[in-house]
Amino acid sequence: MIKLQNIFKWYHVGGTRSYVLKDINLEVDPGDFISIMGPSGSGKSTLLNLLGMLDMPDEGKYYFMEEDVFALKAKRRTALFQSHIGYVFQSYHLIDDLTVYENIETPLLYKDLPGKERKAIVADMLDRFGIVGKKDLFPSQLSGGQQQIVGIARALATSPTLLLADEPTGNLNSKQGEEIMQLFKQLNEEGVTIIQVTHSEKNAEYGKRTIHMLDGQLR
Repeated sequence: MIKLQNIFKWYHVGGTRSYVLKDINLEVDPGDFISIMGPSGSGKSTLLNLLGMLDMPDEGKYYFMEEDVFALKAKRRTALFQSHIGYVFQSYHLIDDLTVYENIETPLLYKDLPGKERKAIVADMLDRFGIVGKKDLFPSQLSGGQQQIVGIARALATSPTLLLADEPTGNLNSKQGEEIMQLFKQLNEEGVTIIQVTHSEKNAEYGKRTIHMLDGQLR
């Protein structure tokens, strides 16, 4: 499903290269559940953004479903993302002037689904995550944990084949966090490929394999 070959990303600091990702090689099979761990600043989120086609490396190849991602035009890359990938962001990335309902509906608008079908999917997500009563609220009216739940619901609304999650339980209480991880486990058993970045050993154990990062390299 995914193949990364010799991925490098760097910034220039005072005329020298400061590496964020250094010679990353990774293969992900359909149905995999991978946990990425490592200290802050080790390159985990950058790697996830790259896998989510939200960032580009300075060197290397990325194949997604046998397509050479970095050789694609931006429009095709966006279409590939919208068709296959759900992304749970650490900082939520909810749209401030849209309600909870509208935030969850947004990715469905790109899929040209009939209004009736969109309505049914959003209703299912609101019900599944217990946020029906908050559907008309705006992100600023929600707690951090509630915003995170909405972000997860939005990511899953499109029934992605690949789910990328950056600290998906970071702002949730332990009960909510466990429920989300159980949901991820269930989705994975149904065939969804999952790659999560986490600091939690407990969350990492839900994955089928754990990858450790240090100083921009896989260990």
